[in-house]
Amino acid sequence: MAYRFSSDVYRNRLEKARQLTADAGLDALLVSTGPDLRYLTGSRADTFERLTALVVPADADPRLVVARLELASVRDSAIADLGIDVADWVDGQDPYGLALAGLPPSSKLAVCDTMPALHVVPIASHTGATPALATDVLRELRMIKDDSEIDSLREAGAAIDRVHARMGEWLRPGRTERDVADDIRAAILAEGHTEAAFIIVGSGPHGADPHHEYSDRVIEADDIVVIDIGGPVDPGYNSDSTRTYCFAEPASDVADAYAALHDAQRAAVAVIRPGITAEQVDATARDHLREFGLADNFIHRTGHGIGLSVHEEPYIVGGNGITLRPGMAFSVEPGVYFDGRWGARIEDIVVVTDDGCEAMNTRPHELAIL
Repeated sequence: MAYRFSSDVYRNRLEKARQLTADAGLDALLVSTGPDLRYLTGSRADTFERLTALVVPADADPRLVVARLELASVRDSAIADLGIDVADWVDGQDPYGLALAGLPPSSKLAVCDTMPALHVVPIASHTGATPALATDVLRELRMIKDDSEIDSLREAGAAIDRVHARMGEWLRPGRTERDVADDIRAAILAEGHTEAAFIIVGSGPHGADPHHEYSDRVIEADDIVVIDIGGPVDPGYNSDSTRTYCFAEPASDVADAYAALHDAQRAAVAVIRPGITAEQVDATARDHLREFGLADNFIHRTGHGIGLSVHEEPYIVGGNGITLRPGMAFSVEPGVYFDGRWGARIEDIVVVTDDGCEAMNTRPHELAIL
């Protein structure tokens, strides 16, 4: 079953979720569709206005509440193998009362942070109290990747590396960013991803916008081009890698700025190990660029966690004092941006090990001349 891990993986995750719920002084955790439900059960169910929720009580077995017409959406998961009780409902019934059945009156509840307000408000009206966010409980679970997850991240990293390795097939002057993006999208799928979650082709001045996607701009021979691409591989773990390209030897100011960026990214990766804080990694990259007068050109955080979501905990940013632990996976992606002119970014996904980190991406980091 390539779409999910073994049932034992999910059984262990649910038990940890139950224990963390109890440790937090909560009566139950409610998880709606999305990455948290997928993490706990392998379910890819996707619904909005009809409640589908996994209820994880602190002192009882979990159960799933799902609209009857959505039952098929949870069959391709570990729910049946785990023996989770499924309570289905039909339109006109009260799914919120069904979800809360058996819990103490005025229960202390926590809901996942992706649960829509149209479900949170009725849950609150049933209990007489606004539920807390389950961020702390679920973050503690999802931040530390197990061996199966790390294997999936390695697979995703290798797949996106193969796409970057083929960039010379598509990226050249005279083509539009959109032309290149279309070819990249096909390659992302061909190299093993289930979808292209995002594609950035930032040529010339568009490279100075970190979240530019692609446009009909024609790529020019003297452009610096930022390519940031990624997507999930089964069972849902994401790649995310950025490399910067050009078509001729760059001008000296470009070469100098890129060399400083290259060293900053390398220094940030080198400092990663258990016991270091997220903000120390960010500071390492930022301080290095400051030495070269480029601090103001680095306008975003150094990294973000990755797994079933492209962006998740831990965030590698100033003010985040969380201590790195083995199994944490995140990007290291400093960039420099010169408004109206050009930009560059270098991004790898790394996983913290017992004595450092392992990079999921192995493509060269130099400014690639195609």
